Amino acid sequence: MTVQSESQLSLYPVLNTLQKIAIYELKDWVYVVGSNNSLNLFRLLKIDRKESKDLVVIDDGEEYTQSDIQNFIATRARGVVAKSAFGIVGFVRFLEGYYLLLITKRRRVAALGLHYIYKIEDTTMIYIPNESSRTSHPDEARYVKMFQSIDLSSNFYFSYSYDITHTLQVNMAVPKTLQNCGNNDIQNFKKERYQNQTDYELYSSPNLKFVWNLYLLSKIKDVIHRDWIIYIIHGFISQSNLNIFGRSVYVTLIARRSNKYAGTRFLKRGANTNGDVANEVETEQVVEDMGVSSWHVCPRISSFVQMRGSIPGHWSQDIAKIVPKPTIAYDLSDPFVITPGRHFKQLFDRYGSPIIALNLVKQKEKKKHESTLSIQYSSDIKYLNQFLSPEHQIQYVTFDMARKNKGKVANVMGRLARIGENALAKVGVFCTFTKRLQTGVIRVNCVDCLDRTNTAQFALGKCALAKQLETLGLLETLELKYDTDCIRLLEVLYEDHGDTLALQYGGSQLVHRIKTYRKTAPWTSQGNDIMQTLSRYYSNTFSDFEKQHAMNLFLGLFIPYDNQSPIWEQITDYYLHHPETITLLPLEENRLPLTQWWGERNVTSLSREYLEREADVKPLSNPTSIDVYSDFHRIHEFTALTEIFPATISHSVRDFMPNCVTDYSPFTVRVGPGRRREENGKGFKNPSVSGQSSTSSATSSDECSQESDDEDVKTESRQSSSPAKGSTESARSSQGNIFALKPISSQDMQIYKRYVVIGRQSIRTKEGTNKPLAHSLKPMTEFIDSTLQTQAPVVTKKSLDFYANYVKKMYSIDECITPYQAERYARYCNNQLYIYKGVGWD
Repeated sequence: MTVQSESQLSLYPVLNTLQKIAIYELKDWVYVVGSNNSLNLFRLLKIDRKESKDLVVIDDGEEYTQSDIQNFIATRARGVVAKSAFGIVGFVRFLEGYYLLLITKRRRVAALGLHYIYKIEDTTMIYIPNESSRTSHPDEARYVKMFQSIDLSSNFYFSYSYDITHTLQVNMAVPKTLQNCGNNDIQNFKKERYQNQTDYELYSSPNLKFVWNLYLLSKIKDVIHRDWIIYIIHGFISQSNLNIFGRSVYVTLIARRSNKYAGTRFLKRGANTNGDVANEVETEQVVEDMGVSSWHVCPRISSFVQMRGSIPGHWSQDIAKIVPKPTIAYDLSDPFVITPGRHFKQLFDRYGSPIIALNLVKQKEKKKHESTLSIQYSSDIKYLNQFLSPEHQIQYVTFDMARKNKGKVANVMGRLARIGENALAKVGVFCTFTKRLQTGVIRVNCVDCLDRTNTAQFALGKCALAKQLETLGLLETLELKYDTDCIRLLEVLYEDHGDTLALQYGGSQLVHRIKTYRKTAPWTSQGNDIMQTLSRYYSNTFSDFEKQHAMNLFLGLFIPYDNQSPIWEQITDYYLHHPETITLLPLEENRLPLTQWWGERNVTSLSREYLEREADVKPLSNPTSIDVYSDFHRIHEFTALTEIFPATISHSVRDFMPNCVTDYSPFTVRVGPGRRREENGKGFKNPSVSGQSSTSSATSSDECSQESDDEDVKTESRQSSSPAKGSTESARSSQGNIFALKPISSQDMQIYKRYVVIGRQSIRTKEGTNKPLAHSLKPMTEFIDSTLQTQAPVVTKKSLDFYANYVKKMYSIDECITPYQAERYARYCNNQLYIYKGVGWD
């Protein structure tokens, strides 16, 4: 994407050019060579191996050519076998020396505009100090094993050119340094800094809340060049192709899990004193019209952001007694609601207003359990709202899903749809095409923020999808019905989204799914629900402590030292997430009064007209660093059609549309005599859930069974689940056929057999002669190889005169345009500038 100001100040997001890495391990040094895809730009890192515990990384900041690197390797590392990688995750040290973490396998999972998003498929760790300088420690092996239990190949994502730590709306915003600049200010900006240069590089600052390798990069991020730095998020990303009468619309779901107060289900509840809540996940739903590929003028793309997180407060559940539902208790008294206030301040700072808190926790119980959370939560929001103006107060909405789901006539999804429509009308969606912004956010929670929360977020996403498609001009009404290909595709995305987050936080897949609340789940799913409940119970009881220790070690909350108790001997990690309990922290400067908890003394509006974007603006020094088009399309490489990215993602026609249908609209309700596609036991799953690719199709169509029986032809299922797709580097798979094949009928088989007999007879000859017994089979028409026999096209004199007249007019264009036409064109240009003004491009 290109961001331009009113005075033609062009800003280009920088492409992380180092996508191919080679590592040469010598006795005293480790040489890391990084290059771009085109192998015309190289950088070099030198890591000292003589240091036993310190990390010494040397980066000269120079750009090298391929011949320079070849000469360097021939001189310094001749005969050394190089290890290949796709990026550096970071460096980590336990009790001995430092380790280098590398990405050795990646897979494309999504594309936004001209930007690919990759999932880490495999990593490796290289011990840096050589054996002669290594100092052994008895606990080192256990720390390494614990650290590696954080499986980086399980739902960790990165991108070389797109900042996935921010939402699309933030990434498309003008940088903070240029937001209030007029024409004169920008001209002064260019004169004072970069001497009237018009092209600039844009280095975006990531949202550190969602960067999971921040600790691993802490030792080198200020030492090495930015091209080496890759920011990794944890959560879920998946993309599907919604085909609307031949027009491809990509629906992408991006879930970013916060690294603040992160942990497992029962060990991390509520919030810490900074307002960071447990299981906080920002979910973004992106819809992009692929019929318009230009990101330089006005891309047709829309996004909707919602979030989930535990109820802010100091509450927990005692798991000392092994019971299915441990008692909920508030541990600390917070009479001035400081912790919830800090949490909602974060939301105001990040999203603006209004903040809509959708609470799905039970409201009434015979024996109080969940309801204690609702009572306290409601009281906290009521206390905070008394200091806000009415138009910016937190909007608290309750919906007891468990209670409303009882009975045969329960309509949970219908009520959630009404809540979603009202909430969406207040926060809106972001759309580049119509210059709309999303102001505010919908915050969803239940007790665990897993099952009920995921169903509610699907209902909100369904309403948002209708609004996004209508905004893009692809849907006439703001209504999408269930049992359509479009909603089945979205439901699969949210099911995978929920399963992945539930595994990360709760230790099992979803127990209560969307079909459970729609009352469409088959009775056979009850056994699966019981197994998931037992799996979650076992994980929470026996394995959560080890997971929590590994997460604290990975995020750098616990740093091992000599003569210190190891992490596995720690009774609790409370002090790691609440450092104020062991250290008297200094009072904050400019501490806000309790009655102005939102962070502004003279607040007039919490809704932002534009979002702040922290970014560095520098003059363009290397055109290669911004050539996203060539990096995305790779036009100089030969690629099999089955391996290109659009062929690997889930497709609404191939994976959701039943066979034997004539209505190809994805908005048509599919109700057939057979079972629904989702009930065939071959659903779509995320790779971390089922071990298969989330893009693999495993569906069958029973909706044509009656028609097929009449013809004695049984329709086979569509292409079943295939190996992991998505253009996995060093592990590729083929793409299945999108058409279903029917068995050959007996009549056709007899015709074919007769044809074969005739062919055999035609090549048999009489004894002693070369004449065939029958006539030779010849094609009806002779085949002519057009590549060898071609003729130049004939150009008529009329066409030549027309082209000559066209060229003549190009050199005398002023004579061809009337003053009235010139005036109309000038008005059109002014209108375009007015429309695009202030949104991120002109």
